[in-house]
Amino acid sequence: MRFGYIWVMLLGGLMATASAAKPNVLFIVCDDLNIHVSSSGYPDIRTPNFDRLADRGMTFDRAYCQYPVCGPSRASFLHGLYPEVTGVLDNTSDIRQTRPGSVSMPQAFKDQGYWTASIGKIFHNAKADPGAVAWNEVERFRNDELPIERSARETFEAEHGSITSRKNRKPWKAHLQSVAKQTRGQQTPGYGPSGLTDDQHADGKNARQATAWLDDRAYGDKSFFLAVGIHKPHVPFLAPESYFDLYPREELNYVKSPVNFWDQAPQTAMVKRYEGFGFEMGVENDKLRREYMQAYHACISFIDAQIGRIFDSLERNDLWDDTIVVLVSDHGYQLGEHFLWGKVTLFETCARVPMVIHAPGVSGAAERSQALVELVDIYPTLAELCGIKTPTDLQGRSLVSNLGDVDAAGKPAAYSVVTRGDRLGKGIRTQDWRYALWPDGEELYHLKVDPLEHVNLANYPDHQKVLAEMRERLPQFARD
Repeated sequence: MRFGYIWVMLLGGLMATASAAKPNVLFIVCDDLNIHVSSSGYPDIRTPNFDRLADRGMTFDRAYCQYPVCGPSRASFLHGLYPEVTGVLDNTSDIRQTRPGSVSMPQAFKDQGYWTASIGKIFHNAKADPGAVAWNEVERFRNDELPIERSARETFEAEHGSITSRKNRKPWKAHLQSVAKQTRGQQTPGYGPSGLTDDQHADGKNARQATAWLDDRAYGDKSFFLAVGIHKPHVPFLAPESYFDLYPREELNYVKSPVNFWDQAPQTAMVKRYEGFGFEMGVENDKLRREYMQAYHACISFIDAQIGRIFDSLERNDLWDDTIVVLVSDHGYQLGEHFLWGKVTLFETCARVPMVIHAPGVSGAAERSQALVELVDIYPTLAELCGIKTPTDLQGRSLVSNLGDVDAAGKPAAYSVVTRGDRLGKGIRTQDWRYALWPDGEELYHLKVDPLEHVNLANYPDHQKVLAEMRERLPQFARD
């Protein structure tokens, strides 16, 4: 162990004294992962390594993203700013153009002496990644070629020539969509056993690289900030076959949505991504839903195994007591709830995320917090734990007090937005309620009695007092 942290109470505040060096940080971000993990209380899936971290630290049961799409969410939590302030409200915008001079979390750590490294998807894509400004090392991997894809390619090339030639690129891409469900891309999501081993998948390679940096002490004498971007369960839902075997389709459980749900909810709260998955609005396709759910769950168990490999490296290198570990997702994901698939909604299953934090000497073991917290809070939290100076305009709130006290209060509300044309849908969650304002209406759900959000109370006379209160709180929160 390179150092120990002694935490003492002084002048009524939590302060830290480092005996040798600042703590390391392992920041793991999953892509499109909802709360279908056992550490979040989901009973139908096996994620022993999420549980492994939860047993060492604190699970935040009510953590929310600020925009349920990859690019805006990541720009938000990597800069500690809400999406309306970053100016990143889609997957193509770059904060370096929308808000020049913003200092990202890894840049702050690097500028103040940390060895920083990124593996996989941390910033939304390579174009948005700041590169050497933020990282000492950056790596991104792709899956190896699927066996079924290789066979199709060889047959295609025997007749048409190389798929890399200009004349063949588009025809090959179009042909690939029709070969098998596994070879489809994102528009009509692919899914199924990949035919690859764990190490042939991008996330297997991500885990292998992360463990290599830890095992080889690539960080030298510096403390490290290691960010691991886990790409799954983002579509296409591909994983080795052994993970599919864990989830027989006939044993999967889900709750059907009310057939008439969209008769009572604003139409702009809906996204039509379900069409790409092959579903019809208001029609329950049990067979197809089970196929996609099996594949999604297989991907989750697959990434859990890869995360476990990184945790094994912490173990064998005696780093657990020196390293803060944060495990989150960039946003949740719809799997047929309200007949919707994908993201870009404000429903709980889309905006709520798993969040587990292990902070040696600060967080207790196997603790759970019901405090309302947001992804935008991660930056100031890690900065305070590590003694890192931050820009003065960060909008997140440090969670150090929550890590030290399971009963500490969280935020009065969590705030999320999504784009609808040139306008925004905006929502807040309190301990008991979720309210959303859309261009064509409102939503109000009593989460304590209706956690699945099946009954929109916005038009019920008995709830006008609560509605009036939420109408007032939403613009106040957005303005603040």
